[in-house]
Amino acid sequence: MARHPTENQDKGRNDGFRVLPSVAAVLADPSLRAVSSLDDTRFAGVVQIALARERAAIAGGARTTRGGIDERLRAAFVALERPALAPAINATGVLVHTNLGRAPVSAETAAAMAGAAAHAVALEIDPGTNERGDRMREIADLMRLLTGTEATLVVNNCAGAVLLALSAVGAGRSVVVSRGEAIEIGGGFRVPEVLRQSGATLVEVGTTNRTYARDYAEATDSATGAYLKMHPSNFRIEGFTHAASTAELVELGRRTGVPVLEDIGSGALLDTSAYGLSAEPTFQQSVAAGASLAMASGDKLLGGPQAGIVVGERVWIERLTRHPLARALRADKTCLAGVGTTLRHYARGEATSKIPVWRMIAASPVDVQERAFAVAARLATLGNAVAVEPTVATVGGGSLPGERLASFGVVLDAGTDSAAADGMVRRLRVGQPAVFGRIERDRVVLDLRSMLPEDDDRLVAAVSVAARSGAPRDGGSGDDDFR
Repeated sequence: MARHPTENQDKGRNDGFRVLPSVAAVLADPSLRAVSSLDDTRFAGVVQIALARERAAIAGGARTTRGGIDERLRAAFVALERPALAPAINATGVLVHTNLGRAPVSAETAAAMAGAAAHAVALEIDPGTNERGDRMREIADLMRLLTGTEATLVVNNCAGAVLLALSAVGAGRSVVVSRGEAIEIGGGFRVPEVLRQSGATLVEVGTTNRTYARDYAEATDSATGAYLKMHPSNFRIEGFTHAASTAELVELGRRTGVPVLEDIGSGALLDTSAYGLSAEPTFQQSVAAGASLAMASGDKLLGGPQAGIVVGERVWIERLTRHPLARALRADKTCLAGVGTTLRHYARGEATSKIPVWRMIAASPVDVQERAFAVAARLATLGNAVAVEPTVATVGGGSLPGERLASFGVVLDAGTDSAAADGMVRRLRVGQPAVFGRIERDRVVLDLRSMLPEDDDRLVAAVSVAARSGAPRDGGSGDDDFR
């Protein structure tokens, strides 16, 4: 008799399994079959995986309905049909948004990358001689023109560039770093751990806030392999501070025979102070100061594809090129095509008119405001409650921490209902195209400085669709109301 309550409880727990359809039933459902182009075998495979997840959820106590299962099945098929990396609109106000792919590239750069990906290219062959060529030749020539550097190497990202440089130059030796520059940046990239991975030994000098060239000199001995200067990237120390300059370290290095490696962070080739921002280190400054190697990202302020760009003295670049890690970290043909085309924009003096991140930085607040009013007016004619307000944008991506850019945003007012704002931003994120904004005071804010003008039409269409899909239907109340 004691078993009967347990059996009844088990029966109650298992009732949820009754709503699970069979694979055959899903295959026979035309409404589900219509959303997928998969053949029957692949279609059935997706169904089996999805139903296994449903069973696990029910076993864990979740309640569900056949309608809910069908909705999730449909979403699973749609997700397979739609590329996860489809173009999206960045209306967050963060210009270089790491989670949204950092810097978008110019139309010309995108076309060059697509062309290189789709066709054979003369990557490592000289068309004139039909002999093996140098894959860095084009980029090296452009960087020499732009910065005066002797040689250039491109790898997959800046973290890879730092690891390669330390491995090739400092392995088995000590590398002297200011205590204030033994930093951690995004993704858990910690300078002490990278140094250990490279085979070098970290020697910290100075204090967190003040380090002088004499501190490096006092730590130098016969085992010293390099002086490393790191860009703080995504933080800033202010007040009673001092850091040894690149020029001071180079002068010390000339006396001691120790090379100077500098991570300049964002890869700037333009003077950011000319646009009302604090000065960001540039390739030109590092080369002029005499750094043995300077490393930076290609997809931040340079405005190109993801890459790690290393410039410097030929003897050190050649040492990096010969290191076994160079092949593991090297950039592919699409990246090189993108970096080359991006650098040509600088060579032609058209960075602020062609490179998206510089177009966003250089745009005047008046121009951004006019765009915001134009977008708001179009949304208003479609029945949406909107306003335009001043906002504050940031460069992002670890570039220029604490710096602000005056901007304007289109505001979708949901009153005091936070659930309404949450529902709207979610529908914008999952729409086509996906739109990423932010919520302030229960209102959805779409900041136009982090968008290009070419995306304004797509923004209007996406907001209109998202607003309609959340409006009340059949006399009931929707999950929010932006009309």
